[in-house]
Amino acid sequence: MRLSNLADYAVITMCQAATHCGDGRVSAAELAHETGLPVPTVQRLVSKLTSAGLLRSVRGAGGGLQLGRPAAAITVADIVEAVEGPIALTACVEHKDCDHEARCSMKPHWPIINAKLRSALAEVTLDHLRHAPAPTQSYEKHMA
Repeated sequence: MRLSNLADYAVITMCQAATHCGDGRVSAAELAHETGLPVPTVQRLVSKLTSAGLLRSVRGAGGGLQLGRPAAAITVADIVEAVEGPIALTACVEHKDCDHEARCSMKPHWPIINAKLRSALAEVTLDHLRHAPAPTQSYEKHMA
């Protein structure tokens, strides 16, 4: 399984936005510059992430973007779903008229698999990513 570029960029953008938690607000243009992502891509992501409540837009003097909730309360699953929709390895779970449904022994299992995948992504918060372990530390030890 591989995340789409847009989902990957959304995680990168949110991680960068999280570095500004103590500084106040940041603009989409600043996020694009800091991440090296194209401004139009970041603007599109900001729109999706704001709609999902993961970012908040503040207007007026000193306005800009800030996290919609604390970094510890935003998960990778939240970010991916804001951009891609529900996390699922297969599309057949959503479709009612699959050509292979009558013979498919996997269909009952996909919801369980998808839930486990989502659960794994929901265990990793933006705060975990923001405070990434040193290369010599194991990620599992950092998560504990």
